[in-house]
Amino acid sequence: MDDGLVEVAERRPVTFGRRKVTPRACVAEGKRHLRAFLCEVLEDLGFVTSECASADELQAVLASELPDLILLGIAADGIEPAKVLETLVREAFGGKVLAVGARESIILKAVQQVGDEYGLTMLPSLTTPFAAETLRERVAMLLPEEPAPSPAVHVGEALHAGWLELWYQPKINARTLVRCGAEALVRMRHPTWGVVPPAYFIPDADDPHFRALSEFVIERAMHDWHYLMERQSTVDLSINLPASYLTEPQAVRDLCRRVPNHPAFGGLTIEIDSVEAIRDLDVLVEVAREVGLHNIGLSIDNLGANWPALMGLDRIPFVELKTDRQFVTGSGNDRLKRTVCRHIVELAKGYGARSVAEGVESRADLMTATELGFDHEQGFLFGKPMPLKKFARSALTRTVMGRE
Repeated sequence: MDDGLVEVAERRPVTFGRRKVTPRACVAEGKRHLRAFLCEVLEDLGFVTSECASADELQAVLASELPDLILLGIAADGIEPAKVLETLVREAFGGKVLAVGARESIILKAVQQVGDEYGLTMLPSLTTPFAAETLRERVAMLLPEEPAPSPAVHVGEALHAGWLELWYQPKINARTLVRCGAEALVRMRHPTWGVVPPAYFIPDADDPHFRALSEFVIERAMHDWHYLMERQSTVDLSINLPASYLTEPQAVRDLCRRVPNHPAFGGLTIEIDSVEAIRDLDVLVEVAREVGLHNIGLSIDNLGANWPALMGLDRIPFVELKTDRQFVTGSGNDRLKRTVCRHIVELAKGYGARSVAEGVESRADLMTATELGFDHEQGFLFGKPMPLKKFARSALTRTVMGRE
Protein backbone atom coordinates (compact mmCIF):
# COMPACT_ATOMS: atom_id res chain seq x y z
CA MET A 1 0.00 0.00 0.00
CA ASP A 2 1.20 3.53 -0.80
CA ASP A 3 2.89 5.17 2.22
CA GLY A 4 0.75 8.29 1.84
CA LEU A 5 -2.43 6.22 1.94
CA VAL A 6 -1.18 4.36 4.99
CA GLU A 7 -0.57 7.66 6.77
CA VAL A 8 -4.07 8.91 5.90
CA ALA A 9 -5.63 5.63 7.01
CA GLU A 10 -3.83 5.82 10.36
CA ARG A 11 -5.24 9.29 10.94
CA ARG A 12 -8.83 8.22 10.32
CA PRO A 13 -10.89 7.10 13.32
CA VAL A 14 -11.84 3.44 12.83
CA THR A 15 -15.45 2.51 13.60
CA PHE A 16 -17.34 -0.72 13.09
CA GLY A 17 -21.09 -0.11 13.42
CA ARG A 18 -22.10 1.24 16.82
CA ARG A 19 -19.18 2.17 19.07
CA LYS A 20 -18.23 0.34 22.25
CA VAL A 21 -16.04 3.10 23.71
CA THR A 22 -16.51 6.74 24.59
CA PRO A 23 -16.70 8.98 21.48
CA ARG A 24 -14.63 12.13 21.11
CA ALA A 25 -15.83 15.47 19.73
CA CYS A 26 -14.20 18.79 18.93
CA VAL A 27 -16.26 21.98 19.01
CA ALA A 28 -15.02 24.45 16.39
CA GLU A 29 -16.60 27.78 17.26
CA GLY A 30 -15.22 31.31 17.43
CA LYS A 31 -17.18 32.44 20.47
CA ARG A 32 -15.95 31.19 23.83
CA HIS A 33 -19.33 31.05 25.58
CA LEU A 34 -20.85 29.06 22.70
CA ARG A 35 -17.92 26.62 22.75
CA ALA A 36 -18.43 26.09 26.47
CA PHE A 37 -22.17 25.55 26.05
CA LEU A 38 -21.79 23.09 23.16
CA CYS A 39 -19.07 21.17 24.99
CA GLU A 40 -21.33 20.81 28.04
CA VAL A 41 -24.20 19.50 25.93
CA LEU A 42 -21.94 16.95 24.24
CA GLU A 43 -20.42 15.88 27.56
CA ASP A 44 -23.91 15.30 28.93
CA LEU A 45 -24.43 12.90 26.01
CA GLY A 46 -21.24 11.04 26.89
CA PHE A 47 -18.59 12.61 24.63
CA VAL A 48 -15.03 13.45 25.57
CA THR A 49 -14.70 16.99 24.24
CA SER A 50 -12.06 19.42 23.07
CA GLU A 51 -12.47 22.83 21.49
CA CYS A 52 -10.85 25.22 19.03
CA ALA A 53 -11.46 28.80 17.92
CA SER A 54 -9.67 28.73 14.54
CA ALA A 55 -8.66 26.44 11.68
CA ASP A 56 -5.06 26.46 12.95
CA GLU A 57 -6.15 25.24 16.38
CA LEU A 58 -8.31 22.60 14.71
CA GLN A 59 -5.30 21.25 12.85
CA ALA A 60 -3.49 20.71 16.14
CA VAL A 61 -6.55 18.94 17.59
CA LEU A 62 -6.80 16.63 14.58
CA ALA A 63 -3.16 15.68 14.99
CA SER A 64 -3.48 14.76 18.66
CA GLU A 65 -7.09 14.03 19.57
CA LEU A 66 -8.45 12.01 16.61
CA PRO A 67 -12.04 13.19 17.19
CA ASP A 68 -14.99 11.21 15.86
CA LEU A 69 -17.09 14.36 15.48
CA ILE A 70 -16.44 17.97 14.52
CA LEU A 71 -19.24 20.25 15.68
CA LEU A 72 -18.85 23.36 13.53
CA GLY A 73 -20.53 26.54 14.75
CA ILE A 74 -21.67 28.79 11.90
CA ALA A 75 -22.02 32.51 12.65
CA ALA A 76 -21.39 35.65 10.62
CA ASP A 77 -18.70 36.87 13.03
CA GLY A 78 -17.43 33.47 14.17
CA ILE A 79 -14.94 30.91 12.91
CA GLU A 80 -14.27 30.82 9.14
CA PRO A 81 -16.10 27.68 7.95
CA ALA A 82 -14.31 27.54 4.58
CA LYS A 83 -10.89 27.25 6.25
CA VAL A 84 -12.25 24.63 8.63
CA LEU A 85 -13.56 22.50 5.76
CA GLU A 86 -10.26 22.87 3.88
CA THR A 87 -8.36 21.78 6.99
CA LEU A 88 -10.57 18.73 7.42
CA VAL A 89 -10.03 17.71 3.80
CA ARG A 90 -6.27 18.32 3.95
CA GLU A 91 -5.96 16.28 7.14
CA ALA A 92 -8.10 13.48 5.64
CA PHE A 93 -10.61 13.67 8.48
CA GLY A 94 -12.67 10.47 8.48
CA GLY A 95 -15.17 11.27 11.20
CA LYS A 96 -18.51 13.07 11.12
CA VAL A 97 -19.11 16.81 10.71
CA LEU A 98 -22.15 18.51 12.22
CA ALA A 99 -22.74 22.15 11.27
CA VAL A 100 -24.79 24.27 13.72
CA GLY A 101 -26.30 27.64 12.84
CA ALA A 102 -29.37 29.81 12.45
CA ARG A 103 -32.36 28.28 10.68
CA GLU A 104 -32.33 30.66 7.69
CA SER A 105 -28.54 30.95 7.46
CA ILE A 106 -27.29 30.90 3.85
CA ILE A 107 -23.79 30.10 5.15
CA LEU A 108 -25.09 27.02 6.99
CA LYS A 109 -26.63 25.68 3.77
CA ALA A 110 -23.45 26.46 1.83
CA VAL A 111 -21.25 24.65 4.37
CA GLN A 112 -23.49 21.61 4.13
CA GLN A 113 -23.26 21.57 0.34
CA VAL A 114 -19.51 22.24 0.11
CA GLY A 115 -18.75 19.64 2.78
CA ASP A 116 -20.63 17.02 0.79
CA GLU A 117 -18.78 18.02 -2.38
CA TYR A 118 -15.44 17.72 -0.58
CA GLY A 119 -16.31 14.15 0.40
CA LEU A 120 -16.70 14.85 4.13
CA THR A 121 -19.31 12.91 6.07
CA MET A 122 -21.77 15.69 6.81
CA LEU A 123 -24.55 14.97 9.29
CA PRO A 124 -27.87 16.78 8.78
CA SER A 125 -27.25 20.34 9.99
CA LEU A 126 -28.58 21.46 13.37
CA THR A 127 -30.46 24.75 13.50
CA THR A 128 -30.64 26.95 16.57
CA PRO A 129 -32.27 26.96 19.00
CA PHE A 130 -32.24 23.18 19.40
CA ALA A 131 -33.25 20.63 22.02
CA ALA A 132 -30.70 18.26 23.54
CA GLU A 133 -32.74 15.33 22.21
CA THR A 134 -32.39 16.67 18.67
CA LEU A 135 -28.62 16.74 19.03
CA ARG A 136 -28.69 13.21 20.44
CA GLU A 137 -30.59 12.03 17.35
CA ARG A 138 -28.00 13.62 15.07
CA VAL A 139 -25.05 11.88 16.73
CA ALA A 140 -26.79 8.64 17.76
CA MET A 141 -24.52 6.49 15.59
CA LEU A 142 -21.49 7.67 17.57
CA LEU A 143 -22.90 6.90 21.02
CA PRO A 144 -21.95 3.61 22.68
CA GLU A 145 -24.39 0.78 22.11
CA GLU A 146 -23.81 -0.35 25.66
CA PRO A 147 -22.18 1.23 28.72
CA ALA A 148 -18.43 1.34 28.46
CA PRO A 149 -16.60 -0.85 30.97
CA SER A 150 -14.85 0.93 33.79
CA PRO A 151 -11.25 1.93 33.09
CA ALA A 152 -8.53 0.04 34.90
CA VAL A 153 -7.07 3.19 36.44
CA HIS A 154 -5.94 3.42 40.03
CA VAL A 155 -6.70 6.61 41.92
CA GLY A 156 -2.97 7.13 42.46
CA GLU A 157 -2.42 7.33 38.72
CA ALA A 158 -5.39 9.70 38.36
CA LEU A 159 -3.99 12.00 41.08
CA HIS A 160 -0.55 12.03 39.49
CA ALA A 161 -1.93 12.70 35.99
CA GLY A 162 -4.29 15.47 37.13
CA TRP A 163 -7.45 13.70 35.92
CA LEU A 164 -9.52 14.41 39.04
CA GLU A 165 -11.87 17.36 39.52
CA LEU A 166 -14.84 18.32 41.68
CA TRP A 167 -18.38 18.64 40.39
CA TYR A 168 -21.05 20.48 42.35
CA GLN A 169 -24.69 19.70 43.08
CA PRO A 170 -26.85 22.48 44.58
CA LYS A 171 -28.51 22.30 47.97
CA ILE A 172 -31.83 24.11 48.24
CA ASN A 173 -33.48 25.87 51.17
CA ALA A 174 -36.75 23.96 51.61
CA ARG A 175 -38.69 27.05 52.66
CA THR A 176 -37.54 29.55 50.03
CA LEU A 177 -36.50 27.08 47.28
CA VAL A 178 -33.37 29.20 46.78
CA ARG A 179 -29.90 27.70 46.55
CA CYS A 180 -28.17 27.72 49.92
CA GLY A 181 -25.11 25.56 49.29
CA ALA A 182 -23.55 22.85 47.17
CA GLU A 183 -22.00 19.43 47.65
CA ALA A 184 -18.65 18.75 45.99
CA LEU A 185 -18.41 15.33 44.33
CA VAL A 186 -15.17 13.98 42.93
CA ARG A 187 -15.02 12.91 39.26
CA MET A 188 -12.30 11.57 37.01
CA ARG A 189 -12.00 13.04 33.51
CA HIS A 190 -10.07 10.23 31.84
CA PRO A 191 -8.42 11.08 28.47
CA THR A 192 -9.95 7.96 26.86
CA TRP A 193 -12.97 7.03 28.94
CA GLY A 194 -14.35 10.48 29.52
CA VAL A 195 -16.02 11.39 32.81
CA VAL A 196 -15.86 8.46 35.22
CA PRO A 197 -18.03 8.34 38.39
CA PRO A 198 -16.34 7.70 41.75
CA ALA A 199 -17.70 4.17 42.14
CA TYR A 200 -15.04 3.05 39.64
CA PHE A 201 -11.97 4.60 41.25
CA ILE A 202 -12.55 5.45 44.95
CA PRO A 203 -9.99 3.31 46.81
CA ASP A 204 -10.65 1.02 49.73
CA ALA A 205 -10.40 2.52 53.20
CA ASP A 206 -7.01 0.88 53.80
CA ASP A 207 -5.53 2.10 50.52
CA PRO A 208 -2.55 4.42 51.15
CA HIS A 209 -3.86 6.78 48.46
CA PHE A 210 -7.06 7.48 50.39
CA ARG A 211 -5.37 10.26 52.35
CA ALA A 212 -3.96 11.82 49.18
CA LEU A 213 -7.44 11.75 47.65
CA SER A 214 -8.90 13.42 50.76
CA GLU A 215 -6.26 16.15 50.62
CA PHE A 216 -6.99 16.68 46.94
CA VAL A 217 -10.70 17.14 47.69
CA ILE A 218 -9.97 19.69 50.43
CA GLU A 219 -7.45 21.68 48.40
CA ARG A 220 -9.54 21.71 45.23
CA ALA A 221 -12.73 22.69 47.08
CA MET A 222 -10.99 25.67 48.66
CA HIS A 223 -9.53 26.67 45.29
CA ASP A 224 -12.98 26.37 43.72
CA TRP A 225 -14.51 28.47 46.48
CA HIS A 226 -12.15 31.33 45.57
CA TYR A 227 -13.03 30.85 41.89
CA LEU A 228 -16.74 31.16 42.71
CA MET A 229 -16.18 34.15 44.96
CA GLU A 230 -14.34 36.02 42.19
CA ARG A 231 -17.40 35.51 40.00
CA GLN A 232 -19.84 36.86 42.61
CA SER A 233 -21.35 33.43 43.20
CA THR A 234 -20.07 32.51 46.67
CA VAL A 235 -21.72 29.46 48.13
CA ASP A 236 -21.30 27.34 51.26
CA LEU A 237 -19.64 24.09 50.25
CA SER A 238 -19.88 20.53 51.53
CA ILE A 239 -17.21 17.90 50.88
CA ASN A 240 -17.06 14.18 51.64
CA LEU A 241 -14.26 12.80 53.79
CA PRO A 242 -13.76 9.44 55.52
CA ALA A 243 -13.90 9.41 59.31
CA SER A 244 -10.46 7.76 59.35
CA TYR A 245 -8.94 10.92 57.85
CA LEU A 246 -10.48 13.12 60.54
CA THR A 247 -9.20 10.90 63.34
CA GLU A 248 -5.62 11.95 62.48
CA PRO A 249 -4.75 15.08 64.51
CA GLN A 250 -2.32 16.43 61.90
CA ALA A 251 -4.89 15.97 59.13
CA VAL A 252 -7.43 17.98 61.12
CA ARG A 253 -4.90 20.76 61.71
CA ASP A 254 -4.08 20.82 57.98
CA LEU A 255 -7.79 21.02 57.17
CA CYS A 256 -8.30 24.00 59.48
CA ARG A 257 -5.27 25.77 58.00
CA ARG A 258 -6.66 25.49 54.45
CA VAL A 259 -9.98 27.17 55.23
CA PRO A 260 -10.20 30.66 53.64
CA ASN A 261 -9.66 33.57 56.01
CA HIS A 262 -12.11 35.78 54.16
CA PRO A 263 -15.21 37.63 55.39
CA ALA A 264 -17.28 36.14 52.53
CA PHE A 265 -16.51 32.57 53.63
CA GLY A 266 -19.75 31.21 55.09
CA GLY A 267 -18.41 27.87 56.26
CA LEU A 268 -17.44 24.37 55.15
CA THR A 269 -19.41 21.20 55.90
CA ILE A 270 -17.67 17.83 56.08
CA GLU A 271 -20.01 14.94 55.20
CA ILE A 272 -19.16 11.58 56.79
CA ASP A 273 -20.91 8.33 55.94
CA SER A 274 -23.34 7.33 58.67
CA VAL A 275 -21.75 3.93 59.32
CA GLU A 276 -18.34 5.51 59.96
CA ALA A 277 -19.81 8.47 61.83
CA ILE A 278 -21.74 6.30 64.28
CA ARG A 279 -18.76 3.99 64.75
CA ASP A 280 -16.35 6.84 65.56
CA LEU A 281 -18.83 9.04 67.40
CA ASP A 282 -16.67 9.65 70.49
CA VAL A 283 -13.63 10.72 68.45
CA LEU A 284 -15.70 12.97 66.21
CA VAL A 285 -16.98 14.91 69.22
CA GLU A 286 -13.42 16.16 69.80
CA VAL A 287 -12.87 16.77 66.08
CA ALA A 288 -16.08 18.81 65.88
CA ARG A 289 -14.95 21.01 68.76
CA GLU A 290 -11.62 21.78 67.05
CA VAL A 291 -12.90 22.39 63.52
CA GLY A 292 -15.87 24.38 64.77
CA LEU A 293 -13.45 27.15 65.75
CA HIS A 294 -12.59 27.47 62.05
CA ASN A 295 -16.15 27.65 60.73
CA ILE A 296 -16.24 23.95 59.79
CA GLY A 297 -19.17 21.70 60.68
CA LEU A 298 -19.60 17.93 60.50
CA SER A 299 -22.53 16.27 58.73
CA ILE A 300 -23.69 12.67 58.95
CA ASP A 301 -24.39 11.41 55.43
CA ASN A 302 -26.53 8.53 54.14
CA LEU A 303 -28.50 8.24 57.37
CA GLY A 304 -31.34 5.77 57.03
CA ALA A 305 -32.55 2.74 58.96
CA ASN A 306 -29.60 3.14 61.35
CA TRP A 307 -31.03 6.40 62.76
CA PRO A 308 -31.93 4.81 66.16
CA ALA A 309 -28.19 4.60 66.95
CA LEU A 310 -28.28 8.37 67.51
CA MET A 311 -31.18 8.31 69.96
CA GLY A 312 -30.80 9.10 73.66
CA LEU A 313 -27.41 10.84 73.39
CA ASP A 314 -26.61 13.95 75.40
CA ARG A 315 -25.27 15.60 72.24
CA ILE A 316 -24.01 14.79 68.76
CA PRO A 317 -21.06 16.39 66.97
CA PHE A 318 -23.03 17.02 63.78
CA VAL A 319 -24.54 20.26 62.51
CA GLU A 320 -26.45 18.36 59.82
CA LEU A 321 -28.23 15.03 59.39
CA LYS A 322 -28.60 13.96 55.78
CA THR A 323 -31.19 11.33 54.88
CA ASP A 324 -30.11 8.58 52.49
CA ARG A 325 -31.60 9.11 49.03
CA GLN A 326 -33.18 5.64 49.02
CA PHE A 327 -35.58 6.84 51.73
CA VAL A 328 -36.38 10.18 50.06
CA THR A 329 -36.92 9.17 46.44
CA GLY A 330 -40.48 7.88 46.15
CA SER A 331 -41.29 8.64 49.79
CA GLY A 332 -44.64 10.16 48.79
CA ASN A 333 -46.01 6.70 48.00
CA ASP A 334 -44.12 4.66 50.58
CA ARG A 335 -45.16 4.80 54.23
CA LEU A 336 -41.99 3.11 55.50
CA LYS A 337 -39.77 5.65 53.71
CA ARG A 338 -41.83 8.53 55.09
CA THR A 339 -41.54 7.12 58.60
CA VAL A 340 -37.74 6.96 58.40
CA CYS A 341 -37.61 10.51 57.02
CA ARG A 342 -39.92 11.80 59.75
CA HIS A 343 -37.78 10.26 62.51
CA ILE A 344 -34.60 11.79 61.07
CA VAL A 345 -36.20 15.24 60.85
CA GLU A 346 -37.38 14.97 64.47
CA LEU A 347 -33.96 13.70 65.54
CA ALA A 348 -32.23 16.66 63.88
CA LYS A 349 -34.60 19.15 65.50
CA GLY A 350 -34.02 17.59 68.89
CA TYR A 351 -30.27 18.04 68.57
CA GLY A 352 -30.45 21.49 66.96
CA ALA A 353 -29.05 20.24 63.65
CA ARG A 354 -30.17 20.83 60.06
CA SER A 355 -32.03 18.06 58.26
CA VAL A 356 -31.34 17.44 54.56
CA ALA A 357 -33.40 15.34 52.16
CA GLU A 358 -31.08 13.90 49.50
CA GLY A 359 -32.63 12.33 46.43
CA VAL A 360 -35.48 14.73 45.62
CA GLU A 361 -36.13 13.57 42.07
CA SER A 362 -39.74 14.62 41.46
CA ARG A 363 -42.30 17.21 42.53
CA ALA A 364 -43.97 14.50 44.62
CA ASP A 365 -40.68 13.98 46.49
CA LEU A 366 -40.40 17.75 46.95
CA MET A 367 -43.89 18.05 48.39
CA THR A 368 -43.31 15.16 50.80
CA ALA A 369 -39.91 16.44 51.95
CA THR A 370 -41.35 19.91 52.53
CA GLU A 371 -44.35 18.56 54.45
CA LEU A 372 -42.04 16.47 56.66
CA GLY A 373 -40.14 19.63 57.63
CA PHE A 374 -36.69 19.11 56.09
CA ASP A 375 -34.53 22.25 56.22
CA HIS A 376 -32.61 21.62 52.99
CA GLU A 377 -33.24 19.51 49.90
CA GLN A 378 -30.98 18.11 47.23
CA GLY A 379 -31.60 16.05 44.10
CA PHE A 380 -31.96 15.94 40.34
CA LEU A 381 -35.16 18.01 40.50
CA PHE A 382 -32.97 21.00 41.36
CA GLY A 383 -29.91 20.05 39.32
CA LYS A 384 -27.47 17.26 38.61
CA PRO A 385 -23.81 17.49 39.69
CA MET A 386 -22.02 19.75 37.20
CA PRO A 387 -18.47 20.92 36.46
CA LEU A 388 -17.22 24.01 38.26
CA LYS A 389 -17.57 26.51 35.40
CA LYS A 390 -21.10 25.38 34.59
CA PHE A 391 -22.01 25.56 38.27
CA ALA A 392 -20.55 29.07 38.51
CA ARG A 393 -22.72 30.25 35.65
CA SER A 394 -25.84 28.65 37.07
CA ALA A 395 -25.08 29.99 40.55
CA LEU A 396 -25.51 33.53 39.29
CA THR A 397 -29.22 32.76 38.88
CA ARG A 398 -31.07 32.31 42.16
CA THR A 399 -33.34 29.38 41.57
CA VAL A 400 -36.99 29.92 42.50
CA MET A 401 -38.30 26.50 41.59
CA GLY A 402 -37.40 23.34 39.73
CA ARG A 403 -34.52 23.00 37.36
CA GLU A 404 -31.76 25.51 36.73
